[in-house]
Amino acid sequence: MSQSSVIGPGTTVHGNVSGEGSLEIFGRVEGSVSMTGQVSLSGSAQVLGDVSGTTISVHGTVQGDLSGTEAVLLERGARVVGDLSAPRIGVANGALLRGTVRTEGETSLGVVKRPTATAFKPHAFVAKPVAKVEPKLAPPAPAPPPPPPPPRTDSNAAVAAAEPNVAVAAAVRAKEPERRPPPPVLPSLGKGVKATKKKGRDE
Repeated sequence: MSQSSVIGPGTTVHGNVSGEGSLEIFGRVEGSVSMTGQVSLSGSAQVLGDVSGTTISVHGTVQGDLSGTEAVLLERGARVVGDLSAPRIGVANGALLRGTVRTEGETSLGVVKRPTATAFKPHAFVAKPVAKVEPKLAPPAPAPPPPPPPPRTDSNAAVAAAEPNVAVAAAVRAKEPERRPPPPVLPSLGKGVKATKKKGRDE
């Protein structure tokens, strides 16, 4: 069973702190802290240096980098100026952080490491042949319907109305017999008149 150490409130440690097991800090540490177990900083704790352990839980103030093999948790009221590095990082509401965050460590926790810059190599672009698509011809447009006949004006209507009457009159004339003028009527002369004429001729 791992041992747990405590730095009580009102205690100030000048120098680095390292050891096996867990550590709880309630006072002030001016140096780095390196433990094999958990490291917990209370609200009154102040650490001026880097902190490393399996799980680091911070409620107080830290001026340094935090490195956890399992997790780094910043609780409400935490004040951290430094970088965070752990497979799992949590920042609660009300915690302040000024630094970078890196989630790297054990791959069993489902954390994928970022590839290095050398892993990104440009590949030659090879154009793939594209199948030629022939354009489809649109079907011919249907022929437009013939234009409607122009509307009949009054003169056209009169002519059209008169055409049946002319045809009827021509048919009637064809059926009627040809009329001839009557022979001239000559006046008849009496017998005395004829004789008078003859006598006049003889004289």
